[in-house]
Amino acid sequence: MTDDDLAADLAAAAGDLLLAIRAEGTEHDRALGKRGDHEANALLIERLRHSRPDDCILSEEAKDDLSRCSARRVWIIDPLDGTREYGEGREDWAVHVGLAIDGQPVCGAVALPARGRVFATGDEGATRARPRDQLTIVVSRSRAPEIAQAVADRLGGLLLPMGSAGAKTMAVVAGDADCYLHAGGQYEWDNCAPVAVARAYGLHASRLDGSPLLYNCTNPSLPDLLICRPELSEMLLTAIHDVGSGDH
Repeated sequence: MTDDDLAADLAAAAGDLLLAIRAEGTEHDRALGKRGDHEANALLIERLRHSRPDDCILSEEAKDDLSRCSARRVWIIDPLDGTREYGEGREDWAVHVGLAIDGQPVCGAVALPARGRVFATGDEGATRARPRDQLTIVVSRSRAPEIAQAVADRLGGLLLPMGSAGAKTMAVVAGDADCYLHAGGQYEWDNCAPVAVARAYGLHASRLDGSPLLYNCTNPSLPDLLICRPELSEMLLTAIHDVGSGDH
């Protein structure tokens, strides 16, 4: 099985488990999210260790073994991205299964289980959706960064609040938004798989200053990113620079 297929299969399996747990109706809100995180993480780690025993794993829900830093291949996973949305019964949560090789997000899958979708780097004929009439920037529904509103105001765009980072990125992949702009804190597991999928679909992905997104770092903090259609990247990066420097 290829790495692309494995990522897709694992994301789908964890998503099915999370749907089954939520359907039981025995926990709610934070308790449901905690259980979902724990059980989906156990599933992913067990199957990765079985399928790729020589690879390392970095997971939001497991102790970080820094021996990964010297490894070429590291699976970077978030078993339940959007725990709050999952616990509230919403649809905008995801499962992330990504693989970084030499620090680059080369393959991955993002499952949106409540929507019955899995986006993966191995998708055949992956193409971007058509441009929208008005620039739409997808942002966190709980803590939209001020810079996103400033960029939207500068470019005549609008903000679309949403939960999980995976759900937001896939909104751009699917053409429901033009751009995902985030500032204020994330970790590698929040965006490794989404970035891998976005790039497989031909999208631009970088830090807000245009620098590369690097993975399997000693400190897994990755505080900001921009994912958008490539033809918009120069315009958006310029706007981000200008509003960040106070050039309004």
